[in-house]
Amino acid sequence: MIQTTTLFATRTSVEQVELGDELAPRFDADGLLPAIVINTQDQSVLMLGYMNAEALELTLSTKQAHFWSRSRKALWRKGEHSGFTQSVERILMDDDQDALILYVDIEGPGSCHVGFKSCFYREVDLGSVDSTKPAKLVTIESERAFDADAVYAGLPNPTKL
Repeated sequence: MIQTTTLFATRTSVEQVELGDELAPRFDADGLLPAIVINTQDQSVLMLGYMNAEALELTLSTKQAHFWSRSRKALWRKGEHSGFTQSVERILMDDDQDALILYVDIEGPGSCHVGFKSCFYREVDLGSVDSTKPAKLVTIESERAFDADAVYAGLPNPTKL
């Protein structure tokens, strides 16, 4: 890995990565690192995003969550269109430094581009599992937190088929 910043240490050994005190992230073959985002207020899981080195650098230096959009192939700051930013309070790194968890305070009613507070607004109905048909999803948020059509008017939907 070519170092792009002094914020990241060069990975030199398993011991350094697993037990050392330096941030030495391992990005995947596409240059990405998965990041789970959790609301500090109620501990709800808000979203899963991906960070490239630049997004992680910006997140660390600004304390605002930045991600790499795999669908748009672009760097973005959460809330740049909606205004619903994510202020980073804590970052946890996993043992081999290839995934992280952001604890954030959200400025606004939600984080999901569909209009719900969380991107994890449905759960699998385990009682509906039948090997002859698709499992069912049940919405667990009672209502949308904001009008996604109004907030993201004119922007392409990031969901790809």
